[in-house]
Amino acid sequence: MALTGRTALLAAVGSLPIGIWEPSWTGILAVNAPLALACACDFALAAPVRSLRLTRAGDTSVRLGDPADVTLTVTNPGRRPLRAQIRDAWPPSTWRKGMEYDASRHRVTIPPGERRRVTTRLLPTRRGDRRADRVTVRSYGPLGLFTRQGTHDVPWTVRVLPPFHSRKHLPSKLARLRELDGRTSVLTRGEGTEFDSLREYVPGDDTRSIDWRATARQSAVAVRTWRPERDRHILLVLDTGRTSAGRVGDAPRLDASMDAALLLGALASRAGDRVDLLAYDRRVRALVQGRTAGDVLPALVNAMAPLEPELIETDARGLTATARHTAPRRSLIVLLTSLEAAPVEEGLLPVLAGLTKRHTVVVASVADPTIEAMAAARGTTDAIYDAASAAQATAERFRTAEKLTRHGVTVVDATPSELAPALADAYLSLKSAGRL
Repeated sequence: MALTGRTALLAAVGSLPIGIWEPSWTGILAVNAPLALACACDFALAAPVRSLRLTRAGDTSVRLGDPADVTLTVTNPGRRPLRAQIRDAWPPSTWRKGMEYDASRHRVTIPPGERRRVTTRLLPTRRGDRRADRVTVRSYGPLGLFTRQGTHDVPWTVRVLPPFHSRKHLPSKLARLRELDGRTSVLTRGEGTEFDSLREYVPGDDTRSIDWRATARQSAVAVRTWRPERDRHILLVLDTGRTSAGRVGDAPRLDASMDAALLLGALASRAGDRVDLLAYDRRVRALVQGRTAGDVLPALVNAMAPLEPELIETDARGLTATARHTAPRRSLIVLLTSLEAAPVEEGLLPVLAGLTKRHTVVVASVADPTIEAMAAARGTTDAIYDAASAAQATAERFRTAEKLTRHGVTVVDATPSELAPALADAYLSLKSAGRL
C-alpha cells in the first residue's frame, strides 16, 4: 500500500542506517533538509487564518432543556484551499456533561473563494444568557505536518428561558376559570360580584338575586347572574434574596417560584386581569409592567431568564415600599418568598400591615419534599433523629404561616411540583369569593 504525507516521511527517516544519526553535518543535512523542506512547503500551502470571514446565525432563545442550533458561516477569501478544524467555544453550562468535545469541534474543507456552514447544537443546563467565546481555527497543510492557528471573535448570545413545567396544569385551570365565568354549564354556578346578565328564575336560585324591576317589565321572574371581576391588577413579587438560593432537589427555590409565577401569570391574563412582575432583594432586579394579555407571558419569561439568587438578606421594608409604588391601587400581591421563621418574623411581619391594609396579599413558599420523607423515616436511631428534626421544622413553618394568616395573608406552602397548581387554585378561590 502506498504511503503518503507524514506517514511516508516518517517511514523514510526510520529506514535510514543507524550511522546516519551520528552527529555530523552530513547526517544532519541528510535527514533534516528534506524534513525542513517538507515542513516549509506544508506551512506555505496551509491557508491563512486571519483573513477568514466568520458570521453567525441561528437561535437567540431556547427553553431550558431544549436544544438550540447556532450556525457559523466561514468564508475563505484566499487563493489556497482551507483544510481546518474549527472549535466553536461556549461556556461549560451550554452543554450537558461530556457533550462539549464532540459538539464544539468541526472539520471543514473550503475551496478558495467559497464558504461553508457548520452548526453547533447547544443543550444548556442553566437559565440565563449564554455568550459565545472565541472561534479557534487550525488550518492544516496538505501533508498535515504544520498548521496555522488563529482565533476570531464572533459574538452571539442565546438566552435560556425558564422551562415552565407547570404549563401542563393550564388547561385544567382554564376549565375551572370558564366555570367561574359561567361559560361552561355546571351544577353549581360560580359566584362573583360583577353583573353579567339576566335570566329566567329556576327553582333553587337565590331569591336575593331576583331583579324586581326587570320582573315587573315581563311575565317571568328574572334573576341577575354574576361573574368574577375582570381587569383586576395582579402583582407577582419574586424575592431574589438569600433564601431563594436554597436548593430543593436539583434546582434553587427561585426556579420553582418562577414556575409558579408563570402559571399564575398565564391564568390571570386569560381571565382578563392585568399582570405585572417585580423581582427584588435590595434593589429591583426585574420589572414588567403594562403588558397586554398576549404579551405578558413572553415578557415574564424573558425577564425571569437572567435572574439569579443574590446571597444577601432581602430588605423587606424596601420590598414592600417598592410593591406599593408599583401597585398604587388595590391589587392582588403575590409574594413568592421563604417561610423561614427569622426572615419572616424579623423582616416581613413588621412591615406587612402596609400591604394588607390596601391590598389582598398571598405568600407562596417552596417546601422541601425531603422534610416530608424524613418525617416518615423509622427503623434506626439516625432515622428517628431525622424524623424528629423534620417534625420540628414542619411545626416551625406552620407557626410562621399562622402568624401570616392572622395578618390577613393567604399562605400557600407546597413542594416544587405542587406549588404552581396550588397557587393557581388559591387565585381562583379568591376570584370566586369576590375578594379581588
